[in-house]
Amino acid sequence: MADERAGRTKAYDYALPAELIAARPAERRDDSRLLVLDRARGRFTDAAFPALLERLSAGDALVVNDSRVFPARLLGRKPTGARAEILLLRPESDALRPFAPFDEADTRLWRAMVRPGGKLKPGRTVDIADGFAVEILESAADGTRLVRLAGDGDPWSLIQRHGRVPLPPYIVRDDAGSEREGRDDAEDRERYQTVYSAPSGSVAAPTAGLHLTRKMLATIESRGVRLVSLTLHVGFGTFRPVTATRIDEHEVAPEAYRFSASAAEALNATRAGGGRVFAVGTTSCRVLETVVAGGGTSAGGGSSTGGPFAPGRGWTNLFIRPPYTFRGVDALVTNFHLPRSSLLMLVAAFAGRELTLEAYAHAIRERYRFYSYGDAMLIA
Repeated sequence: MADERAGRTKAYDYALPAELIAARPAERRDDSRLLVLDRARGRFTDAAFPALLERLSAGDALVVNDSRVFPARLLGRKPTGARAEILLLRPESDALRPFAPFDEADTRLWRAMVRPGGKLKPGRTVDIADGFAVEILESAADGTRLVRLAGDGDPWSLIQRHGRVPLPPYIVRDDAGSEREGRDDAEDRERYQTVYSAPSGSVAAPTAGLHLTRKMLATIESRGVRLVSLTLHVGFGTFRPVTATRIDEHEVAPEAYRFSASAAEALNATRAGGGRVFAVGTTSCRVLETVVAGGGTSAGGGSSTGGPFAPGRGWTNLFIRPPYTFRGVDALVTNFHLPRSSLLMLVAAFAGRELTLEAYAHAIRERYRFYSYGDAMLIA
């Protein structure tokens, strides 16, 4: 019966008071709280985020996703004067050349989400600024559009100049006027990025890493912990709601990843020396489970040390949900996720569904802050 429940989408629902959704980041990155979840003992402990340092030991590895969020949100108007929005997802050329630098790739043609979707049909145009417009070319079955950026100058420069930080719509700010949902400001340009972000390509931040400071990272390395970077460009598919009745009927859209030879060597050395692999965020976790030998399968449950990590790049649509045997990850740092989301299902696969929901209920009682700018969990 427990396994049957775990296969249903409604088994990952919970009620969250709206006031617990963090509208802004903590004053300092590491001011956030940390709920420490011990899987083996079924216990959780309240702590501050710097307590992560106490859980890491020499010989362990901390793996981060260094993808950088680009200003993917273009706000404009239709010829009628009505407001419209374009959310750029990836250059169309990325389908053939994942990880071509954006300033070298063909950045005139993009795969995008549009709003209002019913009005922006092929042939329509949205004016973003003087000398900069977006033309709708094609509609796809998944709801996306193929669009062309038309303007004076390099399209990537136009995106940098006129694009907005693509905050998720559940971030609501009362001081932002009529367009309150997902409205960014100058603070978001810095704080909706990790301090180690490098290659541009994400439309949402790998939020578990937002809590890490340069000082914390330096301390971690000074204690003999390997700091390992990989890249997964976070797309809309990661956050698309699970609407199917059963979770195995849901599909996660492919996202581009890169895992270097040096990263593979560092993690294989960690495993050989008896160290643990800590994944910072569900995005790092999905890449590690994609590139470890024997990974990417949904079978059994819990954790099992897999074969060696192998370098690579490409696309992953790995959807981790119960039951799942983890082969690349020993501990997970993650934020609190939306109900019925594939991210919550990944956490439930790692910690167990019932224990995960108990921890979420505790976090709600203790007034933790939720979602992108909220607090974090350490599951070990």
